[in-house]
Amino acid sequence: MSRIGGEAHLAQGSMDADDAQGSPRAPLGERRSYAAPYESLTFTLVTRARRELIVTLAAQPVFDLSRSVPVSRRIRRTVRHRGGETALAALGRRTLEPMDLKRIDLQTLTHGLDLLHLGSDDSAVLPAFWRTVASSGGRFALLCTELQHRAAAPGALLVEVMGGLEQAPSEAVGEALAHFETAALGVILHIAPDASVVRRLAEVRAQCLALDFAGVSHTSSLDWQDAVALIGAAREACPQVMLLNLRPDRGLAAQAAGATHAVFAGMDVITV
Repeated sequence: MSRIGGEAHLAQGSMDADDAQGSPRAPLGERRSYAAPYESLTFTLVTRARRELIVTLAAQPVFDLSRSVPVSRRIRRTVRHRGGETALAALGRRTLEPMDLKRIDLQTLTHGLDLLHLGSDDSAVLPAFWRTVASSGGRFALLCTELQHRAAAPGALLVEVMGGLEQAPSEAVGEALAHFETAALGVILHIAPDASVVRRLAEVRAQCLALDFAGVSHTSSLDWQDAVALIGAAREACPQVMLLNLRPDRGLAAQAAGATHAVFAGMDVITV
Protein backbone atom coordinates (compact mmCIF):
# COMPACT_ATOMS: atom_id res chain seq x y z
CA MET A 1 0.00 0.00 0.00
CA SER A 2 1.39 3.37 -0.99
CA ARG A 3 1.53 5.96 1.71
CA ILE A 4 1.93 9.68 1.20
CA GLY A 5 1.38 12.65 3.48
CA GLY A 6 0.70 11.20 6.90
CA GLU A 7 -2.31 8.88 6.93
CA ALA A 8 -3.57 9.65 3.42
CA HIS A 9 -2.75 7.11 0.74
CA LEU A 10 -2.17 7.02 -3.00
CA ALA A 11 -5.25 4.97 -3.74
CA GLN A 12 -5.66 1.36 -2.93
CA GLY A 13 -8.63 1.52 -5.30
CA SER A 14 -9.95 -1.21 -7.56
CA MET A 15 -6.46 -2.19 -8.69
CA ASP A 16 -5.48 -3.33 -5.21
CA ALA A 17 -8.77 -5.17 -4.87
CA ASP A 18 -8.01 -7.08 -8.08
CA ASP A 19 -4.53 -7.94 -6.80
CA ALA A 20 -6.05 -9.34 -3.61
CA GLN A 21 -8.22 -11.65 -5.73
CA GLY A 22 -5.22 -12.93 -7.66
CA SER A 23 -5.86 -11.12 -10.96
CA PRO A 24 -2.74 -10.66 -13.11
CA ARG A 25 -0.96 -7.34 -12.80
CA ALA A 26 0.11 -5.27 -15.78
CA PRO A 27 3.47 -6.41 -17.19
CA LEU A 28 6.27 -4.35 -15.67
CA GLY A 29 7.67 -3.41 -19.07
CA GLU A 30 4.37 -2.33 -20.56
CA ARG A 31 4.13 1.41 -21.30
CA ARG A 32 1.16 2.90 -23.09
CA SER A 33 -0.69 6.24 -22.92
CA TYR A 34 0.48 7.02 -19.42
CA ALA A 35 0.30 10.80 -19.83
CA ALA A 36 -3.20 10.96 -21.28
CA PRO A 37 -5.56 12.89 -18.98
CA TYR A 38 -8.80 11.13 -18.10
CA GLU A 39 -10.96 14.27 -18.05
CA SER A 40 -10.56 18.04 -18.00
CA LEU A 41 -12.55 21.18 -17.33
CA THR A 42 -12.02 24.92 -17.58
CA PHE A 43 -13.27 27.85 -15.51
CA THR A 44 -12.61 31.58 -15.54
CA LEU A 45 -11.69 33.94 -12.72
CA VAL A 46 -11.36 37.74 -12.58
CA THR A 47 -8.52 39.00 -10.38
CA ARG A 48 -8.65 41.98 -8.06
CA ALA A 49 -6.73 43.88 -10.75
CA ARG A 50 -9.55 43.08 -13.21
CA ARG A 51 -7.54 40.59 -15.24
CA GLU A 52 -9.49 37.62 -16.55
CA LEU A 53 -7.77 34.28 -16.10
CA ILE A 54 -8.60 30.92 -17.65
CA VAL A 55 -7.88 27.93 -15.43
CA THR A 56 -7.82 24.43 -16.91
CA LEU A 57 -7.78 21.31 -14.77
CA ALA A 58 -6.89 17.90 -16.18
CA ALA A 59 -6.86 14.59 -14.30
CA GLN A 60 -3.73 12.52 -14.96
CA PRO A 61 -2.96 8.97 -13.80
CA VAL A 62 -0.34 8.56 -11.08
CA PHE A 63 1.59 5.30 -11.41
CA ASP A 64 3.10 3.15 -8.70
CA LEU A 65 6.47 2.40 -10.30
CA SER A 66 7.06 -0.82 -8.39
CA ARG A 67 3.96 -2.39 -9.96
CA SER A 68 3.51 -0.28 -13.12
CA VAL A 69 -0.14 0.34 -12.32
CA PRO A 70 -2.14 3.56 -11.83
CA VAL A 71 -3.03 4.07 -8.17
CA SER A 72 -4.30 7.65 -8.07
CA ARG A 73 -5.12 10.70 -10.17
CA ARG A 74 -3.39 14.06 -10.12
CA ILE A 75 -5.01 17.33 -11.14
CA ARG A 76 -2.70 19.25 -13.47
CA ARG A 77 -3.55 22.95 -13.39
CA THR A 78 -2.81 25.48 -16.14
CA VAL A 79 -3.48 29.21 -15.62
CA ARG A 80 -3.60 31.52 -18.63
CA HIS A 81 -4.58 35.07 -19.39
CA ARG A 82 -7.73 35.57 -21.42
CA GLY A 83 -6.76 35.94 -25.06
CA GLY A 84 -4.47 32.96 -25.48
CA GLU A 85 -1.34 34.41 -23.88
CA THR A 86 1.40 32.17 -22.54
CA ALA A 87 0.56 30.29 -19.34
CA LEU A 88 1.68 32.06 -16.20
CA ALA A 89 5.17 30.96 -15.17
CA ALA A 90 6.42 30.93 -11.60
CA LEU A 91 7.55 34.57 -11.78
CA GLY A 92 4.26 35.62 -13.33
CA ARG A 93 2.31 34.20 -10.42
CA ARG A 94 3.98 36.70 -8.11
CA THR A 95 2.06 39.48 -9.81
CA LEU A 96 -1.15 37.97 -8.47
CA GLU A 97 -2.25 39.03 -5.01
CA PRO A 98 -2.52 36.43 -2.23
CA MET A 99 -6.30 36.77 -2.38
CA ASP A 100 -6.25 35.87 -6.09
CA LEU A 101 -4.08 32.83 -5.41
CA LYS A 102 -6.40 31.68 -2.64
CA ARG A 103 -9.46 32.05 -4.89
CA ILE A 104 -7.73 30.01 -7.61
CA ASP A 105 -6.89 27.32 -5.06
CA LEU A 106 -10.38 27.16 -3.59
CA GLN A 107 -12.04 26.93 -6.99
CA THR A 108 -9.46 24.34 -8.05
CA LEU A 109 -10.34 22.26 -5.00
CA THR A 110 -14.08 22.55 -5.60
CA HIS A 111 -13.99 21.90 -9.35
CA GLY A 112 -11.24 19.30 -9.01
CA LEU A 113 -13.19 17.19 -6.53
CA ASP A 114 -16.26 17.42 -8.77
CA LEU A 115 -14.13 16.28 -11.70
CA LEU A 116 -12.58 13.33 -9.90
CA HIS A 117 -15.72 11.74 -8.37
CA LEU A 118 -13.71 10.08 -5.62
CA GLY A 119 -14.91 6.86 -4.07
CA SER A 120 -14.12 5.82 -0.51
CA ASP A 121 -11.06 3.82 -1.63
CA ASP A 122 -9.74 6.41 -4.11
CA SER A 123 -7.15 9.11 -3.68
CA ALA A 124 -6.32 12.24 -5.61
CA VAL A 125 -3.61 14.91 -5.80
CA LEU A 126 -4.73 18.53 -6.11
CA PRO A 127 -2.47 21.61 -6.33
CA ALA A 128 -2.30 24.56 -3.93
CA PHE A 129 0.01 27.57 -3.89
CA TRP A 130 2.47 27.81 -1.01
CA ARG A 131 1.30 31.37 -0.34
CA THR A 132 -2.19 30.00 0.33
CA VAL A 133 -1.00 27.17 2.56
CA ALA A 134 1.45 29.44 4.40
CA SER A 135 -1.30 31.73 5.72
CA SER A 136 -3.62 30.64 8.49
CA GLY A 137 -6.58 32.10 6.60
CA GLY A 138 -5.67 30.19 3.45
CA ARG A 139 -5.25 26.92 5.32
CA PHE A 140 -8.58 27.41 7.09
CA ALA A 141 -10.36 28.12 3.79
CA LEU A 142 -8.87 25.04 2.12
CA LEU A 143 -9.73 22.78 5.04
CA CYS A 144 -13.29 24.11 5.24
CA THR A 145 -13.82 23.64 1.52
CA GLU A 146 -12.47 20.09 1.69
CA LEU A 147 -14.71 19.32 4.67
CA GLN A 148 -17.78 20.57 2.79
CA HIS A 149 -17.02 18.09 0.00
CA ARG A 150 -16.19 15.19 2.30
CA ALA A 151 -19.56 13.45 1.90
CA ALA A 152 -19.51 13.72 -1.91
CA ALA A 153 -15.77 12.96 -2.22
CA PRO A 154 -14.94 10.53 0.60
CA GLY A 155 -11.53 9.39 -0.65
CA ALA A 156 -8.08 10.53 0.45
CA LEU A 157 -6.88 13.94 -0.71
CA LEU A 158 -3.22 14.86 -1.17
CA VAL A 159 -2.41 18.57 -1.43
CA GLU A 160 0.49 19.25 -3.80
CA VAL A 161 2.01 22.46 -2.44
CA MET A 162 3.95 24.44 -5.04
CA GLY A 163 5.44 27.84 -5.80
CA GLY A 164 7.93 29.44 -3.41
CA LEU A 165 8.87 26.49 -1.23
CA GLU A 166 12.50 26.83 -2.29
CA GLN A 167 12.80 30.14 -0.41
CA ALA A 168 10.51 29.30 2.51
CA PRO A 169 12.03 28.56 5.95
CA SER A 170 11.90 24.86 6.77
CA GLU A 171 10.23 25.60 10.11
CA ALA A 172 7.39 27.48 8.39
CA VAL A 173 6.87 24.69 5.89
CA GLY A 174 6.76 22.05 8.60
CA GLU A 175 4.29 24.06 10.70
CA ALA A 176 1.94 24.61 7.76
CA LEU A 177 2.05 20.98 6.65
CA ALA A 178 1.08 19.70 10.09
CA HIS A 179 -2.46 21.06 9.59
CA PHE A 180 -3.01 18.77 6.58
CA GLU A 181 -1.63 15.51 7.93
CA THR A 182 -4.77 13.66 8.95
CA ALA A 183 -6.43 10.34 8.13
CA ALA A 184 -8.04 11.80 5.00
CA LEU A 185 -5.48 14.45 4.08
CA GLY A 186 -1.82 14.46 3.16
CA VAL A 187 0.78 16.76 1.63
CA ILE A 188 3.19 16.50 -1.30
CA LEU A 189 5.91 19.13 -1.63
CA HIS A 190 6.41 20.17 -5.25
CA ILE A 191 9.91 21.62 -5.39
CA ALA A 192 12.52 22.57 -7.97
CA PRO A 193 14.53 19.57 -9.22
CA ASP A 194 17.64 20.70 -7.40
CA ALA A 195 19.57 18.48 -5.00
CA SER A 196 20.48 21.38 -2.68
CA VAL A 197 16.80 22.31 -2.29
CA VAL A 198 15.93 18.67 -1.68
CA ARG A 199 18.52 18.35 1.08
CA ARG A 200 17.44 21.58 2.80
CA LEU A 201 13.79 20.54 2.89
CA ALA A 202 14.74 17.15 4.32
CA GLU A 203 14.40 18.89 7.70
CA VAL A 204 10.65 19.18 7.09
CA ARG A 205 10.28 15.37 7.11
CA ALA A 206 7.65 15.40 4.36
CA GLN A 207 6.17 12.07 3.28
CA CYS A 208 6.53 12.81 -0.44
CA LEU A 209 8.47 15.12 -2.76
CA ALA A 210 7.33 15.89 -6.32
CA LEU A 211 10.01 16.73 -8.88
CA ASP A 212 9.10 18.02 -12.34
CA PHE A 213 11.34 16.27 -14.87
CA ALA A 214 10.14 18.52 -17.70
CA GLY A 215 13.16 20.67 -16.88
CA VAL A 216 15.52 17.78 -16.22
CA SER A 217 17.50 16.26 -19.09
CA HIS A 218 16.98 12.52 -18.85
CA THR A 219 17.15 11.25 -22.43
CA SER A 220 20.78 10.20 -22.85
CA SER A 221 22.74 7.85 -20.61
CA LEU A 222 24.95 10.72 -19.47
CA ASP A 223 21.94 12.88 -18.57
CA TRP A 224 20.40 9.97 -16.71
CA GLN A 225 23.37 9.72 -14.36
CA ASP A 226 22.60 13.21 -13.05
CA ALA A 227 18.91 12.35 -12.83
CA VAL A 228 19.73 9.25 -10.77
CA ALA A 229 21.73 11.38 -8.31
CA LEU A 230 18.78 13.77 -7.97
CA ILE A 231 16.31 10.95 -7.37
CA GLY A 232 18.65 9.42 -4.82
CA ALA A 233 18.93 12.70 -2.90
CA ALA A 234 15.14 13.03 -2.87
CA ARG A 235 14.64 9.49 -1.64
CA GLU A 236 17.13 10.07 1.18
CA ALA A 237 15.08 13.11 2.20
CA CYS A 238 11.67 11.42 2.33
CA PRO A 239 10.00 8.02 2.00
CA GLN A 240 8.32 8.66 -1.36
CA VAL A 241 9.31 10.51 -4.54
CA MET A 242 6.89 11.33 -7.35
CA LEU A 243 8.36 12.32 -10.73
CA LEU A 244 6.27 14.49 -13.04
CA ASN A 245 6.64 14.52 -16.83
CA LEU A 246 8.91 11.49 -16.77
CA ARG A 247 9.58 9.79 -20.09
CA PRO A 248 7.68 6.47 -20.11
CA ASP A 249 10.79 4.64 -21.26
CA ARG A 250 12.55 5.76 -18.06
CA GLY A 251 9.94 4.39 -15.69
CA LEU A 252 11.71 1.19 -14.71
CA ALA A 253 15.06 2.96 -14.40
CA ALA A 254 13.47 5.65 -12.22
CA GLN A 255 12.06 2.98 -9.93
CA ALA A 256 15.46 1.36 -9.67
CA ALA A 257 16.95 4.76 -8.77
CA GLY A 258 14.52 5.17 -5.87
CA ALA A 259 11.44 6.95 -7.28
CA THR A 260 8.16 5.49 -6.06
CA HIS A 261 5.53 7.17 -8.28
CA ALA A 262 5.36 8.97 -11.61
CA VAL A 263 3.10 10.99 -13.86
CA PHE A 264 4.44 10.26 -17.31
CA ALA A 265 5.04 12.77 -20.09
CA GLY A 266 3.35 12.47 -23.46
CA MET A 267 5.45 10.87 -26.17
CA ASP A 268 3.29 11.71 -29.18
CA VAL A 269 5.06 12.07 -32.51
CA ILE A 270 5.21 15.71 -33.69
CA THR A 271 4.70 16.22 -37.43
CA VAL A 272 5.44 19.47 -39.28
